[in-house]
Amino acid sequence: MNGMNGMNGMTEVLNRISRIEQRFTRPAASSGAFSAVMANAQQKIADPGTGAAGSGQDKDTVTRMLYAAANKYGVDPQLALAVAQTESGLSPAAQSTAGAVGIMQLMPATAQSLGVNDIYDSRENIDGGVRYLKQMLTNFNGNVAHAVAAYNAGPQAVKDYNGVPPYPETRAYVAKVLSLYQ
Repeated sequence: MNGMNGMNGMTEVLNRISRIEQRFTRPAASSGAFSAVMANAQQKIADPGTGAAGSGQDKDTVTRMLYAAANKYGVDPQLALAVAQTESGLSPAAQSTAGAVGIMQLMPATAQSLGVNDIYDSRENIDGGVRYLKQMLTNFNGNVAHAVAAYNAGPQAVKDYNGVPPYPETRAYVAKVLSLYQ
């Protein structure tokens, strides 16, 4: 291969990289595509000008990410938002004493089962959490109270009690989510 062909090939590669990067940095308003909305939101989270993850992150960005994921999975966006508000107050830095992490407070094992590679990445955390919420809604035939209880206490507990388990934490959790959702 001569030097000129090598340069042309390198130029083509750099141009392709530039085109790919542009797809992920254009404003979300220019495209309703899920990936564009999520990429734009993730960029805003990482940008110190809008607040780095965990330090006063832009809640509008988180809300847009939640709505995009909810629409992707066919979940009522208001329900996804109510769960996220109850779980973390929309904070990507939230961590529970039980080990749940991020906006949707995913447990590491649950995140792994959902294919979430980086539980601390807001985009992945939201995507996994909303997908899990959809699974709970499906498992409990659209019964929102049971799905939300399962999100909190696990699906087996809801099955064992044939409804919302009598755990005070879970009952308070379900009541709070439903009050925000109504």
